[in-house]
Amino acid sequence: MEFNYSEEQLALQDTLQRFISRDYDFDKRRAFSASPLGYSAPAWSQYADLGLLSLPFPEDFGGLGGNGVDIMLVMEQFGAGLLLEPYLSTVVTCGGLIRDAGSEALKKKLLPQIAEGKLQLSLAAYEAAGRYDLSYVAATAQEKGGSWHLSGRKTVVLDGPSADHFLVSARSAGKIADGDGISLFLVPRDAKGLTAAAYSTQSGSRAADLLLEDVTVGADALIGTAGRALPVIERAVDRAIAALCGEAVGIINALNQATLNYLKTRKQFGVAIGTFQALKHKMADMLIAAEQTRSMAIIAAVHADSEDAAERHRAIAAAKAYIGQSGRLVGQHAVQLHGGMGVVDELNVSHYFKRLTMIDLTFGDADYHVAKFSDTLRPAG
Repeated sequence: MEFNYSEEQLALQDTLQRFISRDYDFDKRRAFSASPLGYSAPAWSQYADLGLLSLPFPEDFGGLGGNGVDIMLVMEQFGAGLLLEPYLSTVVTCGGLIRDAGSEALKKKLLPQIAEGKLQLSLAAYEAAGRYDLSYVAATAQEKGGSWHLSGRKTVVLDGPSADHFLVSARSAGKIADGDGISLFLVPRDAKGLTAAAYSTQSGSRAADLLLEDVTVGADALIGTAGRALPVIERAVDRAIAALCGEAVGIINALNQATLNYLKTRKQFGVAIGTFQALKHKMADMLIAAEQTRSMAIIAAVHADSEDAAERHRAIAAAKAYIGQSGRLVGQHAVQLHGGMGVVDELNVSHYFKRLTMIDLTFGDADYHVAKFSDTLRPAG
């Protein structure tokens, strides 16, 4: 199968590459990560000007009508530049969820604000005891007098420290781990009874754990139908996983280029170490992994918008599992081929490897998705 970007996609890719080289080099990235915000506010505004924040939204709501492949292209450049801004959380995951399940009034209110860079959202759907299982929801939602009362805990809310609102899953019916009975609510950051404990992740981004103690929201905070939120959340997470696969492609290509340059310039016994046969073999394995990773990321991107949930889950699980494995191979080889320099904080190689590790762990690691993929091979019934 031949796959090529359109002229518009190539132009967007070129614009992002020039932006990163000019305004987001590695030293600036380290400074952004260490800042109180954890990313660059001017860069976020620049994304809005470039149309990145409106890319996946319908034109009726100020968007560009982009698809999964367009998001893959953007995320590939995010990976190459190790960008820190909450694009995945706000635009891909939560923005896509609002687009799919929100009321017309909610879409008109929120999507333009996201597109203009004035609103950030985070998905609070995971709980510690459930690990990667989205159906494991112990947080409760009780309807009283036309309002909803939410109580419970949510963990590893990506980009939670900077979010203006959270999309919180809570159980309005059924037992813990039931697929039915899960509802989704839009909860403002300043809601009474909501506490967010912020922290940094290993890759330099930010996350938070949420505690909800009888948080009260209005009836209009309910997104979609009460008790029927799980399929909508799963679809949003599938799209986010496909985007992460695109980000991994950008990181792996950047690691390969950095490693190849090092092998060409580092000398031992009077010759470049890249001439050593054993190191050539490792570099060849890395390049093969990069090509296979791109193929799997394309499969994920193409299926990310599929209405067939079973087909989408299968393609996404396969891509996430393979990319988790190939990311570890490339990251480990890159560090080893750089020698002691491969693990120092001053070299971007170590940061790329950390980010690949975080990508593997986000929304389910390789082992989890291998199991999910194998489940799709079982005979029906």
